[in-house]
Amino acid sequence: MRLALGTVQFGMNYGVANQQGQVDLARAQSIIETARHAGIDTLDTAIAYGESESTLGQVDLEGFKVITKLPALPDSCADIAGWVEEQLVGSLERLHCGAMQGLLLHRPEQLLGPKGAELYRGLAEMKAQGLVEQIGISIYEPQELDKLFAAMDFDLVQAPFNILDTRLTDSGWLQRLSARGTELHVRSVFMQGLLLMTAAERPNKFSRWSALWQEWHSWLDTSGVTPVQACLRHALLFNEISRVVVGVDTAVQLQEIASAANGPIPTIPHTLRSIDPDLLNPSRWNQL
Repeated sequence: MRLALGTVQFGMNYGVANQQGQVDLARAQSIIETARHAGIDTLDTAIAYGESESTLGQVDLEGFKVITKLPALPDSCADIAGWVEEQLVGSLERLHCGAMQGLLLHRPEQLLGPKGAELYRGLAEMKAQGLVEQIGISIYEPQELDKLFAAMDFDLVQAPFNILDTRLTDSGWLQRLSARGTELHVRSVFMQGLLLMTAAERPNKFSRWSALWQEWHSWLDTSGVTPVQACLRHALLFNEISRVVVGVDTAVQLQEIASAANGPIPTIPHTLRSIDPDLLNPSRWNQL
């Protein structure tokens, strides 16, 4: 199963379509068990995701590979390698894990700053000590990779990717990462649920893209697939993508996602896409 479970909802109230609020421990346990039965073996979390790591630490994680992300490096930090180790050890303690599958940077642009070389060495040292299997970066847009890969190498990249967001393919980085042997995990395949909403459910601030939504709903009507099926199957068409990260509020949602992942998908119109960063980057949505 090439799905990975994103757990930001385990630690905070997250997502434009979230109707349930933060996932409590009982629901988290149910979701994790559902993931295990579905054959999902990878969990994605971050230190910045509120109580997510602590919640996961109270659940049986046997058989799961866990990937977490470091927060921004403080400007005042003098011992960078020590900070990286301290952050990682804290994650391992909260998760009750002996080692982590992946350690990513949430703010990879810091690798290009004056402390970047030390920060990268800190990551590499954690891998050398066997505390993590893979080191990497979480990005917002593929052009970040141009400068980063010119200076250093990574085992794992997490990036946004969905039917409307073709930047990974257009930039060539989808193929380039595969050629380098760098594992790729993609997120935002549902755009935090925007692609799953009806026209009536979608917040008014997204109405400036009404022509795009109309084309999306028209294509769904004629194609005979559900929005969940379309979003998942589109991403899984690309063999270069190792894992598709999905977040859920309930075990029922995860069951629906797992069952929708496999199957055919009709050709998607070339016009069903956007290059507008105001739409593609969720960090800008609060400013709409």
